[in-house]
Amino acid sequence: MRAPNATVVGGFVLGGLALGVGAILVFSSVNLFRKHSDVVVVFRDSVAGLSVGSSVTFRGVKIGQVKAMRVHFDQTDHSAVIPVVLELDPGNIVWTNPSGMGKEWTLQDAVKSGLRAELTQQSLITGIMTVNLDLYPKAPAAPIRFDAGILEVPAIPSTIDRLKDQIMGLNLPELGAQTRQALVSLRRTLDQLSAEIGPLSAKLGSTLQKTDIAIHAVQTGATRTMDHYDRLAAVTQDQVAADGQKIMELLQTTDEAMTRANAVLASLDDMTGPRSPSRSDLEASLRDLAASASSLREFTHDLERHPVGVLLRRPSP
Repeated sequence: MRAPNATVVGGFVLGGLALGVGAILVFSSVNLFRKHSDVVVVFRDSVAGLSVGSSVTFRGVKIGQVKAMRVHFDQTDHSAVIPVVLELDPGNIVWTNPSGMGKEWTLQDAVKSGLRAELTQQSLITGIMTVNLDLYPKAPAAPIRFDAGILEVPAIPSTIDRLKDQIMGLNLPELGAQTRQALVSLRRTLDQLSAEIGPLSAKLGSTLQKTDIAIHAVQTGATRTMDHYDRLAAVTQDQVAADGQKIMELLQTTDEAMTRANAVLASLDDMTGPRSPSRSDLEASLRDLAASASSLREFTHDLERHPVGVLLRRPSP
């Protein structure tokens, strides 16, 4: 039996290693041919839930991961800070300038324009934390300048820290004391109401009883009034039925009188018409009467002036 050829075995081994390296380069999330940028974020408070390998996001988009974490304790003032090194993937960050003016941004320019880091909770159940980057132009920049050899992104309080500060600012002991005082006052008020409700209930029952009696009296009076009204209506109807014939006769007599009055008016109209003979005779009589009155006035005038002459005047032959 022939021994295996060492060259052939070595070729198979080298081929397998090449395939393994290629698979790692293709399927691994680590790109060995891409340069990464490291920045540091220094936290003063607890970073529980954050660990090496935790995601670094920008408004929910993963742009890197936590590379290293350590605690630095200052023996002089007994303070501690936690610098967290972030490994950012430049391939996931694209700086654009539609105007085409000015240079392309760098991470230093982004920090000057308000790039800040905060801890966010990825899951309420597991408590896993991530580091989220975002632009807060109005947020104050208070870098600790922990390491001059690496870019520092200022940290801002997380939502949990802000909520914790608000709760601490509520002064819970004083708020609890005020709540207890309010409960004691409320209990006293309820006791007073309970003591006053008994007599008030008795008065209310008496008032309701009197009201019921008054309503019953009003109902009785209203019933009697309606009875009187019905009787009056019946009497009125009977009177109208009894006097209806008389009213008809009176109306007929009135109609006849109106007819006669119209005839008299027509006769007077004929007598006073412009071409009526009666009117001509009346006008002639009026003229004669006027002439007689004129002669009488002249005679009266002469009599006043010459009474003797008028009396002794003889009639002309």
